Amino acid sequence: MRSRFVVFALLASLATSAMAQIGERKTLTLEAAKQILAAAVREANKDNHTAAIAIVDDGGNLMLLERLDNTFAAGPLISYGKARTSALFKKPTRVFEEIIKSGRTPMIALNDFTPLQGGVPLELDGQVVGAIGVSGAASAQRDEEIALAGAAALATVPKSVAAPAVKYFEHKTVAAAFAKNQSLLDVPEYKVNASHRDTAGEAEIHARETDVIYVVGGQATFVTGGTLVDGKQTSPFETRGRGIDGGEVRKLAKGDVVVVPNGTPHWFRDVAGTFDYFVVKVID
Repeated sequence: MRSRFVVFALLASLATSAMAQIGERKTLTLEAAKQILAAAVREANKDNHTAAIAIVDDGGNLMLLERLDNTFAAGPLISYGKARTSALFKKPTRVFEEIIKSGRTPMIALNDFTPLQGGVPLELDGQVVGAIGVSGAASAQRDEEIALAGAAALATVPKSVAAPAVKYFEHKTVAAAFAKNQSLLDVPEYKVNASHRDTAGEAEIHARETDVIYVVGGQATFVTGGTLVDGKQTSPFETRGRGIDGGEVRKLAKGDVVVVPNGTPHWFRDVAGTFDYFVVKVID
């Protein structure tokens, strides 16, 4: 599931029509990480070596970890440390091991730092998008060879898999979407709707979708919780009713944000004039 921080960043960028220039940031997808891991495992299996293999994103956050049979117990933790160090410093961990061997021992005092050979950055179009770390093979050199084999696989991964395209909607497109009350983006992980209403709606329960609502303009009375009145299932994961009995009542206005977890009844009970709002539907 997408991070809520990503969701709020997307809402902020859509809600403001500023045309400021920003840099494009490549990201490592889970599918690409799986292909990198598979390549590293194939390399490790060439000579029946043991190994623990970790893959992290560019922030050093763990994405995948695999411990091959008979790998020593500490291998996974060390491989993760190597990958994290490589990602955060954007260098192979062999570099730091050599620096320390040459006499710069104070480097070992750094927190969360694993200066052991076997960590390699993952690069896409000149940007470091993550790293792979390997521990527990026959030697430190073999650790690095397995990591390099995994890193090399990124070049063979289609860019559509390795880094999803940045989506941009100019203000005219957004305005047109509001006028038509339609979706701006619909992908398996989430949806972005430019929603417009001037009347109350049906009460709803989404079994799989968490709604992140950002109010762009207007006012409405919004009810959450309680019990759906005359609820009927309208699709496999959607239930609707004519209202809500009980629940918490809020007055929504421009700039407000409401997060409605999946399974929670919610209802726009009253709308004052025109009410526009973004909804990011996060698929759980």
